[in-house]
Amino acid sequence: MKRGAAAEWREDLKTGKGTISLDSGALKQAPYSFATRFEDGVTGTNPEELIAGAHAACFSMALSAQLSGAGLKPESIKTRATLTMEKLEAGWTVTAIHLDCVAKVPGADAAKFDELADKAKAGCPISRLLNAKIALSKTLA
Repeated sequence: MKRGAAAEWREDLKTGKGTISLDSGALKQAPYSFATRFEDGVTGTNPEELIAGAHAACFSMALSAQLSGAGLKPESIKTRATLTMEKLEAGWTVTAIHLDCVAKVPGADAAKFDELADKAKAGCPISRLLNAKIALSKTLA
């Protein structure tokens, strides 16, 4: 299985601008810039935001699979991923992602939910991709 995206950047780093498009068409020519990445720019996206979104989506699906495998049917799984990027000696580095999950799972007890959420965090392909500390807050609603 392969998935793809394309990005184009024009001009220098600080004043230039780029666009990103996903092969699926979910994003088409979405703008990104230095300001949306390193400052408070709000018009456009940035690579780290896209990674956080991918991680939230991946974890939610992995948790759904874990719950289903245990005979539980989730009503909803809402996950927010907050990515931390810091300037280290080697340069800007993604150092951590915090996943905050709230799930409605009829019939699930808290201990089983915690166990399955931890398995989902460890097994999610995006978690395995990242070389960052991954924290998880989980709430069974």
